[in-house]
Amino acid sequence: IIGKNSGRYMEKIDIPKHWQVKKLGEVCEITYGKGLPVKELTKDGFPVFGANGIIGFYNNYLFEEPQVLISCRGAASGKINISPTKCFVTNNSLVLHIKEKNNIDKSYLFYSLTISNKTKLVTGTAQPQVTINNAVELDIPIPPLPEQLAIVSKIEELLSDLENGKQQLLTAQQQLKVYRQSLLKAAFEGRLTNKVVKDGELPEGWKWVKIDSLLFDKKKGMSTGPFGTMLKKSEHQASGVPVLGIENIGVGTFQMPNKIFITQEKAEEMRNFRVQENDIIISRSGTVGEICLLPKKMENSIISTNLIRVRLNQNVINPKFFVYLFQGGKVRQQVFELCKGSSRAFLNQTILNSLDFPYCSLKEQQFVIDEIESKLTVCDKIEETISQSLLQAETLKQSILKKAFEGKLVP
Repeated sequence: IIGKNSGRYMEKIDIPKHWQVKKLGEVCEITYGKGLPVKELTKDGFPVFGANGIIGFYNNYLFEEPQVLISCRGAASGKINISPTKCFVTNNSLVLHIKEKNNIDKSYLFYSLTISNKTKLVTGTAQPQVTINNAVELDIPIPPLPEQLAIVSKIEELLSDLENGKQQLLTAQQQLKVYRQSLLKAAFEGRLTNKVVKDGELPEGWKWVKIDSLLFDKKKGMSTGPFGTMLKKSEHQASGVPVLGIENIGVGTFQMPNKIFITQEKAEEMRNFRVQENDIIISRSGTVGEICLLPKKMENSIISTNLIRVRLNQNVINPKFFVYLFQGGKVRQQVFELCKGSSRAFLNQTILNSLDFPYCSLKEQQFVIDEIESKLTVCDKIEETISQSLLQAETLKQSILKKAFEGKLVP
């Protein structure tokens, strides 16, 4: 920061000469919220704010008015929030109590902390946290109160317009997801390649089949990653033969990089879990049923315990057709329904064997693939434009806040 009382915790920005810079501990009393066991949360009542949002409800509240908070535990540590009215705040957030309310506006404090440099605020690696001792050292630029109010008014005016635009982009993004699912549903009801299809029926020449009729080898066509002590954590390497995990599956596409490697010797020992080009990997846990095709460059990688490998008979089914098939329509619906568990969703080979797959000739499969990809290419371009616009919106937001705290947003 350039100006009076410059400090080490704030971005390097120019502030007007008549502004002051004070430590957060000078202008606020900082306390932790109050501990509240999860078992005491209720389905209704007063909102309970945890580390980074509402985590439930309680029969009492701590604060009548909204409070400026700093998330102090977990991945969101350092995030600045404002609680709702009549809210209980847990000890996963720091609460900022302004000492001289006639000198500092609460909304101004919130926005100024949002743009402040918090790189030295968060400590800890395995469990990030923010302590009061660190928080008191944050630098706050302080103009006169009337100027603070004018700055807040202008920020909220500009951010309101920006937020409206952002919501429209997010709505369009969601509509694209719905369209993708509608497209895949139509594709595997035979409606993309057949003009007349009766509701609830497959078109002429299509039939329902089980996965065993599609496999390269009925006995070895499916395999699950190794369990137990076959792959110990101590055997993980920084380089070598890749071990593929859930992180390698995008939306129907293979994603780099992978996290774990093993030696060639260990890979040879685990050769039954190798993959080859055009094998399919499916997630068994986490986001169950995510699927992708293996590229040639990942041949001879090993699948982890979180994956199922499927090797198809390409004289019977096109692997791309199977991947699209698995992403939407009745197949996807079956996966969700059958994988529901009491504690978490889980996919296994028994469930895969029980699924019904709509099937048509290889020639028609290619027609379906071509139709899907021609339409999804347009979707992907729109999605890319939306993503870029959302990034630009965030950049513009930061620019607005930066100008505000350089004294350039209002006269």
